[in-house]
Amino acid sequence: MSQQTRFDLGQSDIPECWYNILPDFPEPLPPPLHPGTKQPIPPEALTAIFPENLVQQEVSSERWIEIPDPVRDIYALWRPTPLIRAVRLEKALDTPAHIYYKYEGVSPPGSHKPNTAVAQAYYNKVAGTKRLATETGAGQWGSSLAFACKFFGMECNVYMVRVSYQQKPYRRMLMHTWGGTVHPSPSDQTEFGRKLLAENPNNPGSLGIAISEAIEDTIKTPNTKYSLGSVLNHVCMHQTVIGLEAIKQMEMAGEEPDSIYGCVGGGSNFAGLSFPFVRKKITENKKYKIVAVEPTACPKMTKGELRYDFGDTAGLTPLLMMYTLGHNFMPPSIHAGGLRYHGMAPTMSHLKKLGLLEAVAYHQTSVFESSVLFAQTEGIVPAPESGHAIHAVVEEAKRAREEGKKRVILFNLSGHGLLDLSAYESYFSGKLQDV
Repeated sequence: MSQQTRFDLGQSDIPECWYNILPDFPEPLPPPLHPGTKQPIPPEALTAIFPENLVQQEVSSERWIEIPDPVRDIYALWRPTPLIRAVRLEKALDTPAHIYYKYEGVSPPGSHKPNTAVAQAYYNKVAGTKRLATETGAGQWGSSLAFACKFFGMECNVYMVRVSYQQKPYRRMLMHTWGGTVHPSPSDQTEFGRKLLAENPNNPGSLGIAISEAIEDTIKTPNTKYSLGSVLNHVCMHQTVIGLEAIKQMEMAGEEPDSIYGCVGGGSNFAGLSFPFVRKKITENKKYKIVAVEPTACPKMTKGELRYDFGDTAGLTPLLMMYTLGHNFMPPSIHAGGLRYHGMAPTMSHLKKLGLLEAVAYHQTSVFESSVLFAQTEGIVPAPESGHAIHAVVEEAKRAREEGKKRVILFNLSGHGLLDLSAYESYFSGKLQDV
């Protein structure tokens, strides 16, 4: 190939619409249920925690949702993001596979998360919201929402999973820099947090707990709405700018992917890359292999059950049909904090049930081994979460070498790891443990 390994679009190529996958499901998505009556919950009930305009997006049957100009204007700070062919990684692996990655780490917060943070902040601002409450695992979502709230002049209150609050102080500082307020979760700010701390002062926290605290905060604080960084349909939909750009860029590269990979916590970055390709799989009968990659320490898609469950630990959310390890599951304190969530997005879960995607799980030491290889060949230090996708890609590239078959592999490098270097320190010092 030529020396050109990077495929860039112009700002005029920023997508004008988000893709909503709901109309293209071969079978309807099971509805959320009221936790008390176990009956389908009406959309208007969700306005207790979300603004009405986002609730309308959550349940919309429109395939394409127009992106407002103020959102596209802020997107233009970093979008379109580059598609890069990992030629040096291919050479190191001695593989006939062609490996491409969509690099979302070029955003100001360093991950894919502002794709929905900016959108949610905008719609809340339009609806008159003064303050947003949210949770964050590794801190990528919390920093992205703090960034977005600053642009729209709103307060941002973040409950950060305690183990990540301790492991990742610079993500916390990033939130402070953009004006956010950050609490280690479980915290002393909510009744639920105080209850858990009384039971165990050293509780490491989980995303389910942090969600419960943020929702309690929302319900009890005037002019406040809740903002979620993953799982729900409108969140996954906002991320589809990733895949819509990638389709154009793969055309520029003159190739089409055989397989598509992404790491999964709640599902948003993977949905963002894969859903536009899933559409082609459904409507054009494309044969893509689409693979979600999770940690063995939190294997909801590979070892969980597909059933109704709460999205949070306290049981405040509607019941969602999803792959789950149970809302009381306490994930081990792995460094990929953004993947420590007990459940999977209902849309992603539905696609797996329909056989339109598959899932694999890996231990974190193997993930870091491949992440270091990627950093030493491609120059980018990946976030621990993104490293899961990298390891799956490395494994497929090795299989291509053994079989002597060319494959075109696409994955989402959802964020950089420059604020996660303590995790790499643990890996290099031999302190990293597989769970």
